[in-house]
Amino acid sequence: MVRASKTGQLIALRARIIVLLGDGFGPTAVARRVGCSPRVVRKWQRRWLENPRPRGLHDAGRTGRPGRVPVTVRLELVRLACERPDDQKAPFRDVWTYAALADAVAASTGFRLSVSEVGRILRFELLRPHHVKQWLHSSDPDFTSKAERVSDIYLNPPRNAVVVCVDEKPLQALERIHDTHVGDRARVRYEFEYKRHGTSALLAAFDTRTGHVVGHVVRRRTAAALLAFMREIARRHPRRPIYVVWDNLNIHYDGKDNRWTEFNARHGGRFHFIYTPKHASWLNQIEIWFSILQRRILRYGSFKSREELSERVLAFIAWWNEEDAHPFRWTWRTDRAQDPRRREDELPRAA
Repeated sequence: MVRASKTGQLIALRARIIVLLGDGFGPTAVARRVGCSPRVVRKWQRRWLENPRPRGLHDAGRTGRPGRVPVTVRLELVRLACERPDDQKAPFRDVWTYAALADAVAASTGFRLSVSEVGRILRFELLRPHHVKQWLHSSDPDFTSKAERVSDIYLNPPRNAVVVCVDEKPLQALERIHDTHVGDRARVRYEFEYKRHGTSALLAAFDTRTGHVVGHVVRRRTAAALLAFMREIARRHPRRPIYVVWDNLNIHYDGKDNRWTEFNARHGGRFHFIYTPKHASWLNQIEIWFSILQRRILRYGSFKSREELSERVLAFIAWWNEEDAHPFRWTWRTDRAQDPRRREDELPRAA
């Protein structure tokens, strides 16, 4: 430790004291050699005899100021934070705040915590009851088998086949009343108020092998518009099997006119339709590309008409296919309640 270049100065000083004492020098002689008082030498001599390990040369933990919040009060705060507020504990609140928790703890224990103290305790326990996340549980009884089929078609596509992820995205043409500008500290500021110029829909297909996107902007999302879009997909791949991954939207099914059965028959049975589980459209890779479109074009864009919005979206698709197209390294995970395979892995096994 004395010779190591990365040892801290204080630790190296204490280690040198122990080395010199081990060489037979007395505390006064050691103090003169290392440049400290004999009292310091005796202190570390005593600590080394009590704990003769390198760890014993580090400072002992300090007790600090005695805690003023009783343990029972801390436990009550943690218990409340792990529950939903009700009208008795926090009237007309669906989510806890620090102030509401302080009031609820005072009502149940008689001990008043400051708002800052509530925050410190919860942060120490890694609790954030004021943060809310959304989630959607899939009630599909065949979730596992459908999810496995989607995953398998991504990872092991049939030879010479095309796998496309198809979905629709609503588009709303919003025009910002004032121009977006860069303010202080390079913060982008855009006008909150806007004008509406109508809506349209984007029909898009993402090729999981190449990352290329085919897109049509239509006035309304209808079965006829989707049929026309799928005919374009068929024209782009005239002789190859096409596997289509999409969700459970009504126009994705046959309907009374058997639209997709007849469509597939007209194209030689080349199409294979794979449905994501109910409430699990996030298994569709086109959703990843839609998020890119949302962030780059739609979220802060300003469009004076539906036509301008359509031109901008189609121009982005052309640029994407030319410059940035790539397949996604697609992964997904789920909770134990959703995936029975994870539950089975955690069951006790016989020896």
